[in-house]
Amino acid sequence: MERLPDRRADIRDFLATRRAKITPEQVGLPISGRRRVPGLRREEVAVLAGVSTEWYTRLEKGHINGVSEDVLDAVARALQLDDDERTYLFDLARTAQPSSRTPRRRKAVDVPPRVQWLLDSMTLSAAFVTNGRLDIVATNALARALFAPLFESETTDARGQPNFARYWFLDREAPDFVADWDGALAATVALLRAEAGRYPHDKALRELIGELCTVSTEFRTRWAAHDVRIHHGGIKQFQHPEAGSVELVYQPLDLPISPREVHSLTIYTAEPGTPNEDRLKLLASWAATKSKETSTTGGQAP
Repeated sequence: MERLPDRRADIRDFLATRRAKITPEQVGLPISGRRRVPGLRREEVAVLAGVSTEWYTRLEKGHINGVSEDVLDAVARALQLDDDERTYLFDLARTAQPSSRTPRRRKAVDVPPRVQWLLDSMTLSAAFVTNGRLDIVATNALARALFAPLFESETTDARGQPNFARYWFLDREAPDFVADWDGALAATVALLRAEAGRYPHDKALRELIGELCTVSTEFRTRWAAHDVRIHHGGIKQFQHPEAGSVELVYQPLDLPISPREVHSLTIYTAEPGTPNEDRLKLLASWAATKSKETSTTGGQAP
């Protein structure tokens, strides 16, 4: 029988790392004497949350069964959790509840044709679909051109399916592709941490995390920080081998394809009237030409 993950360690480490980030000054508590630990003490968090020290200590040891949402909300406020961290804490509490049923495995689903039609209709935006493990499962032509380094990377699997986490952490040329490589690493780990909070029984996700923890010291260190993130938009600057330096805005959107598998539609586009738009149009033209050449040579680019 497959061994299921123990949520207590995740709860313990998450609360401890959040507590270590809050100083007494930030919450208006007086400082008295030397402090042996960074951040707040357990008894201080208990006071701020309105619970006993014994109760909070038990919670931070991972005993979260039976804890009410009101109490979790009070702890979240005491630790000054942001919206993503609060969601993660509640996900940990939800998935830690005992169940008489064996969790069903999530099965990969095919992207419906209507979604591919949607992607193909976006000719001046790079659009692609990812699952919760950050595999790229569908793209339009411009996204494939923009992320050509991922598709051509040795980290791409045998099916030609890239994975952002494997690329950022395992491909030696990845730092040359994006300006803020450190930010890309931080966001990737935080997204995977949030996904693991929602779906702790996802075997493929656990295998991916185990692989990266084994082969990448950088990933292992960042994973231990317990930072979480749920998809947000932003700006990213790429150093593309064909288009050069290009800065794009991006926005992920939830894509409800299957109740068992989380998907996200992400769209990258350029600010109108800027040199970045010109470079993106150049890349779109290059992608269209390459696609036409591929189709006329029977699927093999010349």
